[in-house]
Amino acid sequence: MKATENSSGVEQIRIPPTEHRKLPEALVLKIPDWSQTFNRSREPIQIINSTIEMVKPGKFPSGKTEIPFEFPLHVKGNRVLYETYHGVFVNIQYTLRCDMRRSLLAKDLTKTCEFIVHSAPQKGKLTPSPVDFTVTPETLQNVKERALLPKFLIRGHLNSTNCVITQPLTGELVVESSEAAIKSIELQLPLATSSPLDSKKRCAEGYARDATEIQNIQIADGDVCRGLSVPIYMVFPRLFTCPTLETTNFKVEFEVNIVVLLHPEHLITENFPLKLCRV
Repeated sequence: MKATENSSGVEQIRIPPTEHRKLPEALVLKIPDWSQTFNRSREPIQIINSTIEMVKPGKFPSGKTEIPFEFPLHVKGNRVLYETYHGVFVNIQYTLRCDMRRSLLAKDLTKTCEFIVHSAPQKGKLTPSPVDFTVTPETLQNVKERALLPKFLIRGHLNSTNCVITQPLTGELVVESSEAAIKSIELQLPLATSSPLDSKKRCAEGYARDATEIQNIQIADGDVCRGLSVPIYMVFPRLFTCPTLETTNFKVEFEVNIVVLLHPEHLITENFPLKLCRV
């Protein structure tokens, strides 16, 4: 922290990661109200709350004053320090706020900034889980008029569905045959967040699930050559992904969709659940 004003009176400087007046809570896990239909909780779940006094009442000298500080992150009770995650329905955010309390006639100063928390690395080695897949009209699910689909055969594999969050998802895809011309092939990274139907109930009594697309990457454009290997490569976006979470209050899970668009307007989607972790 730096103070660059001329000599000024200081009543108190604090770093209070807690709720103060109408300002947002500083270190809190926020689970907004998703839908009033399910009566979900609007109250954020606070996992950290501490206040540190950095400077006793007095005066700063003229010029620049630097005040180093540090403090441990101690959670409340048996709560867990989850990794920072910016989502649509679930938001895990840690904020540091510094208050500079001044004399009666001078306005108090407040500055807030977010800091990032990474979860502890997983113990032991991550076991790869490669997946081979074959997509034909017969393997598709939730198809009403299967006979109207053009014939096609798509093969491929994902190197692992157990993924290290700092490493890309990789694999390959081959269009063996297709009666219809291909418009494009895309990778979608959807997020599935879930919470109990009643926020006061445990997860065993049912979850309400919401899906949101995080990113979409086109890996092929136009009518792909038959038999040509198309690489699958997707980097997990920072802050918008986190290690897979399952708690009594919510779930955060990730998937990958391989989407093939055929002429004229046939959409083929193959879904694979992912497990993200940090090592």
